[in-house]
Amino acid sequence: MDKTWILVANRGGARLFENAGPGKGMTLLRDIAHAEGHLKDQDFNADKPGRSFDSKGEGRHAMGKSESPKEHEIAQFAKELAHMLDKGRTTNEFSRLVLVAEDRILGVLKGELNDNTARLVTDTVHKDLAHVADADVPATLEGSIKF
Repeated sequence: MDKTWILVANRGGARLFENAGPGKGMTLLRDIAHAEGHLKDQDFNADKPGRSFDSKGEGRHAMGKSESPKEHEIAQFAKELAHMLDKGRTTNEFSRLVLVAEDRILGVLKGELNDNTARLVTDTVHKDLAHVADADVPATLEGSIKF
């Protein structure tokens, strides 16, 4: 098996392509929409943070959140993508993996990959190619893969 999977992702969705070797081009395997990725923080939760009392004294202050709803949604989407890639690895559907994503999701995605799947990553491209047509993706990635 000499197949390469190419994941092109941003916070609004992902496309999974397969390349079967030099001169074989790229085939779209999956197109995964993630509409929640385009929402703003206030669209997730219109409420203000709750209020808390100090343990001593009469002070009150707003409670903070450790991560924004948008960051949480990006992390959830990255987990879903990592699970899909891990499953593809365990069923021997590819031997190499190229990750192409905007910085906001690429770091989270790499952190979610199983160690065995992460070893198959041959290249990472820090670009948002969401608006690049499927047919134009190979030209954008010529330095990473021979199509």
